[in-house]
Amino acid sequence: MLHTVVMAGGSGTRFWPQSRKAIPKQLLKLVGQQTMIQETVARCRELSDEQHIWIATNSTLSPEVKIQLPQLNPKHMLVEPVPRNTAPCIGLAAIHLLHIDPEAIMLVVSSDHVIQPESGFVNTIRQAVTLIEAKPETLALIGISPAYPATGYGYIQTGNSVTADLPGLSVQEFKEKPDLPTAQQYCDSGDYLWNCGIFAWKAQTILDAIAQYEPEMYELLMQVAAVIDKPEYMNVLEQTFPKMKSTSIDYAVLEHSREQLAVIRAEFDWDDVGNWNTLQKYFPTDDEGNTVLGPHCGLDTSNSIIRTTDDHLIATFGVENCLIVHTPDATLIAPKDDESAIKKLVTLIEERGYEQYL
Repeated sequence: MLHTVVMAGGSGTRFWPQSRKAIPKQLLKLVGQQTMIQETVARCRELSDEQHIWIATNSTLSPEVKIQLPQLNPKHMLVEPVPRNTAPCIGLAAIHLLHIDPEAIMLVVSSDHVIQPESGFVNTIRQAVTLIEAKPETLALIGISPAYPATGYGYIQTGNSVTADLPGLSVQEFKEKPDLPTAQQYCDSGDYLWNCGIFAWKAQTILDAIAQYEPEMYELLMQVAAVIDKPEYMNVLEQTFPKMKSTSIDYAVLEHSREQLAVIRAEFDWDDVGNWNTLQKYFPTDDEGNTVLGPHCGLDTSNSIIRTTDDHLIATFGVENCLIVHTPDATLIAPKDDESAIKKLVTLIEERGYEQYL
């Protein structure tokens, strides 16, 4: 049976002031008619029914996740006591899946990505499942054909087909975020795919790999596995999870498991919605190149992103290449092309004692 694990513990700052510690971007309506986590779960229902969808999050976000996903089985909310990156998160999910389904196949997705079309996503994952059912030792990755020479993503260098009659390519090497000339070379070669962080494998296979490459993490996971559905579960989890190494599944397992890896070329477009500029892909611009969401009246205003609430007018004059985001308790005004400074700004806000706005 295919189980879907949605990782939803992130708390990024790139969409401040709309995103907050308690409401990060996966819990916001940024692109679609639903929040990003709701869109993710809806997309995955084509592959796993409600009783086979799991959410991995943290104690700060779990109350809002429950509100946004009222049909979720409460036992399928995996609440991490502290952030420990993706390897412990995936290990925790694997032991829960195996507790109820020893043959579980595990799809791992992030809660804050835009994927279109959904039919292409479903077809791609079904290819991965076909491969795993035929070769249960496989650790399947989903790779995205690069739309441009991105310097902010990792790349997967592909090889030959895994077998003649099954989907999937071998993985030659993982490449870190490249500089622009190198990224252009990757795109021109046709042998590289973006590593989008979508995975599929048998829960037992990934747990065995963790045991091989991260034995201390595995032993701690086994302590948690022994008390699932028992009264002492939360106490044991709170004692053991913080002791696990904070590391990604890529570093912990995948880079050591080349012979087990296969990459499926995605039949969909993918976007991790990394910053405010991303919205210009999904919303129309006016004749002056402005992307406006909410009431706005502008004079000599061009190439700007303006987002406000329905009851608050933003009026601009002589504004160019700006980002203006209004919320009921905070407003951001910044150069549109220097969003990296938002993180520094958020740090400064905290240092100045304005934590209530974060």
